[in-house]
Amino acid sequence: MTGENLPDFLDMNPMIHNRVRDSANPGVITGLAWTPVGGTILYIETMFTKGSGKVQVTGQLGDVMKESAQIAVSLVKNLYPKQSRLFEENDLHIHVPDGATPKDGPSAGITLVTALSSLLTGRSVSPHYAMTGEVSLQGNVNPIGGLPEKLMAAQRAGVETVFIPRDNEQDLRDVADEVKDQLQIIPVEKISDVLRQLDLLVESA
Repeated sequence: MTGENLPDFLDMNPMIHNRVRDSANPGVITGLAWTPVGGTILYIETMFTKGSGKVQVTGQLGDVMKESAQIAVSLVKNLYPKQSRLFEENDLHIHVPDGATPKDGPSAGITLVTALSSLLTGRSVSPHYAMTGEVSLQGNVNPIGGLPEKLMAAQRAGVETVFIPRDNEQDLRDVADEVKDQLQIIPVEKISDVLRQLDLLVESA
């Protein structure tokens, strides 16, 4: 038995973890999710196609996450009133890859709003920025669960900066120092705090 044939004896394959993408595209933002076996990164992808204002959400999302998408659309229309006509002149498609895996929960709210803001402004955001947080219709970033697992996944994936809800700051004590030392962690209270730091709040909005 050697290191090369050990998987044959154990009937195991190496675990493959997601890594952040190399390229940035408008409308695509790196999010963080909790799973029963730990945290993981995920991507929120958004796209406009010629249409009449329909919204399509795919990726095997649960009801709570679909509601988060609806809140994100309303919030972005309010944040960018001059560009909101794009929602009427086009159909919007929101997709979270890995459609075979069910996804639910409100913590993607911050990522959904940021992805739509990036799409609307045409400004891309580096995949090395990631985020987690529930967003209210008033634009507040509310606390979430599973922060230690999510930050561990971010660090493992090559993320450099993570936006978290300010109310989750106390949970940082449960995060290993070697994870915190390799991440810039930015607590935020409002979604506008995130959009300003990512240069997505344009003067014409």
